[in-house]
Amino acid sequence: MVSNLLEADIENVLDAAFAGEDEQLLVVDPSAETIVSLVEAAASRDDLPEMSMLAAEGTLKDVLDDFLVASKAADLVAEGALDLRVLDEAVDNVLLVSPSRVVALVSTGDRVAALASDDDEFVAEVFGTHGDAFDDADTYGLRTPAISRVRETMAAEIGEATREDFDAVLAAIGSADDGSALDEVAVSLLVAAKNDVLLYDISKWGEDVGIASKATFSRTKTRLEDLGIIDTEKVPIDVGRPRLRLKLGDERLQDLDADEVADEVAEMLA
Repeated sequence: MVSNLLEADIENVLDAAFAGEDEQLLVVDPSAETIVSLVEAAASRDDLPEMSMLAAEGTLKDVLDDFLVASKAADLVAEGALDLRVLDEAVDNVLLVSPSRVVALVSTGDRVAALASDDDEFVAEVFGTHGDAFDDADTYGLRTPAISRVRETMAAEIGEATREDFDAVLAAIGSADDGSALDEVAVSLLVAAKNDVLLYDISKWGEDVGIASKATFSRTKTRLEDLGIIDTEKVPIDVGRPRLRLKLGDERLQDLDADEVADEVAEMLA
């Protein structure tokens, strides 16, 4: 049987076609917007099938350059809920394929049109063909650390208050309609400065967890310091050069909540 679906977004298509029914879902040649929607849906729910995603390498790279999306995807990969592989050749339509159903997606502005079929012979052929292609494809090397590990290690090594501010800033920039000039390194330094953390401690944590190298943290610190966003003070130690304690610099940032700091800094960087 073939049916048409017209839904507001990808998640509604998942609900209409796959939620709670199949244990496997093969996603073939998704767009960047579809990848983001699927990652967000899978990260926030536990009733969706495990996803095997076969996508163009350039599309994966563009999407997963975003720390928020990539760190959620890394969590899903670690949990076995997502497997990312590289598509060699584009297909005619974005396909969502399970053992029981095939759905071809067409985005239409603010709606998603989908042509669905549950014909046993057709579904078996499509699932088998693209399943074989997935098995033969190279795994996409996702280097971003899982967001759960980032949060856990920050709380343990830097402090719970800093971790709470980190989450608040990520939520603030994640909901911004026009994006943000703050990347994951700048966010880490900003919440560290809000909580008077040593540069050595936050940069060592960031390198150990896989966010960026100490050198990248140092360069970003210098850029934010030059802009007056953060400041540093020397902290003497028993042996060696004094270490630097990070502090918020601009008086506009003093006494603000973390999400307000994020909004203010984003405007300063724009």
